[in-house]
Amino acid sequence: MSKRAVLEVIALGVEDAVAAQAGGADRLELVTDMAADGLSPDPAVVAAIRAAVTIDLRVMLRLSDGFAAGDLGRLTGTATELRAAGADQFVLGFLDPDGDVDLAAVGRVVDALDGCPWTFHRAIDRAADRDALRKRLSGLPGLDTFLTAGAATGVDEGLDTLTAEAAHTGTPGYEPRIMVGGGLRLEHVSKLRSAGIDAFHIGGAARPQGWSGPVCADAVGVWRGMLDGE
Repeated sequence: MSKRAVLEVIALGVEDAVAAQAGGADRLELVTDMAADGLSPDPAVVAAIRAAVTIDLRVMLRLSDGFAAGDLGRLTGTATELRAAGADQFVLGFLDPDGDVDLAAVGRVVDALDGCPWTFHRAIDRAADRDALRKRLSGLPGLDTFLTAGAATGVDEGLDTLTAEAAHTGTPGYEPRIMVGGGLRLEHVSKLRSAGIDAFHIGGAARPQGWSGPVCADAVGVWRGMLDGE
């Protein structure tokens, strides 16, 4: 029997976090401002969520819309503030104007994380060369996950890329876990699980009222049941 799949849910605040945990989430991605596709949350919000739930938290390190790193001094300062608020896992990813990974920026932020686990987020789906990006990041301390839809437009278009990349798991550049998110729907799960993918990320799918409403524990529970084969 395959091992239990990881379910990560986007949380904007304490109410979301509590509901996601109650529904069976294994981990939260903490962000603010979904209109900009998720920016770094306030450290006080992170501290409140850390006090309210027991599951793992991954906190976004991103200061503005897009995939440029921006002000690295401010970004590393934000990382330090978030760590002081109780964050010990992170999400980040930066590209240069040519669509290549901005390795200098990623490296500087990773240095500030001092070994904390982190996810390279969906910037990979905008990269000029996904394989080259993976190989350039290989071996960076703490990198254990790529969050990806397989395509910039979402899982519908990226499904074949995701299953192909899953077949390379463990080879150079493909050691980190694949976590699928971005237009992910329940009907995608069976094919992804069959390919060996065991980590899934949802945002809007956990919110029946859309982004203006909170995470619903029952909606998360539907995903938990699907991933557990219930």
